[in-house]
Amino acid sequence: MVWWWWIAPALVGLIGLVLLFRGVAALFRGRFFGGLLGGVGGAGFLAAAMIAALLGLDVQTYSRLTYERPVATIETRQLGPQYFEATVMQPGSGEDAPAVSDLYPLHGDEWRIEAQVLKWKPWANVLGLNTQYRLDRLSGRYSSIEQEIAGARSVHPLTGGDATPDWLPWKVSAWDMARKYRGRVDAVDTLYGGGAYMPMADGAKYEVWITQSGLIARPANDAARAASAGGWTQP
Repeated sequence: MVWWWWIAPALVGLIGLVLLFRGVAALFRGRFFGGLLGGVGGAGFLAAAMIAALLGLDVQTYSRLTYERPVATIETRQLGPQYFEATVMQPGSGEDAPAVSDLYPLHGDEWRIEAQVLKWKPWANVLGLNTQYRLDRLSGRYSSIEQEIAGARSVHPLTGGDATPDWLPWKVSAWDMARKYRGRVDAVDTLYGGGAYMPMADGAKYEVWITQSGLIARPANDAARAASAGGWTQP
């Protein structure tokens, strides 16, 4: 558990302080050997506590800056040439809430998911704030620019996401907080629109995640990995 990285150094540091104070007290009472031994032991414990605390800070910082959580799972089924059906499954809003699933027809070679993103500054991430998102739309996308201009379009609105910081027990909009207090607490890096897109293939499955920097998508089965590797290696 992450909290052990802080409790353990605190306990070791407390032992070090006790030994150090006892060593200093022994020196004042004329017990030079015992005082010296206690002082050295206390200093050693304090040094170990400091090293452990720095290591814990590094672990905590790395964990917070690389933290990510699931946004959606997208599965595609081919219905015809450059025509697919995408199943979008979002995790439930609570721990025991069921996942939400919807079907969307898409024209093109790739799917694209877009969201509004609230990105905090790194120091705010380390303190516990996670990047917030609001899903906006799902669309089909052609690999060819010419087809993108002239081809059949398919765009669907999406809802979902989070607007409440994970560490707050009551409902409050992170977006409203960011706008209201941005001038007082410089914790917001940016509010922007972000997206991710991947190739569509019959039976392909992808996972979409929100990182501290924005949306990313990863292939989740062999069909998706083959589509990603085969479709995007061409110039």
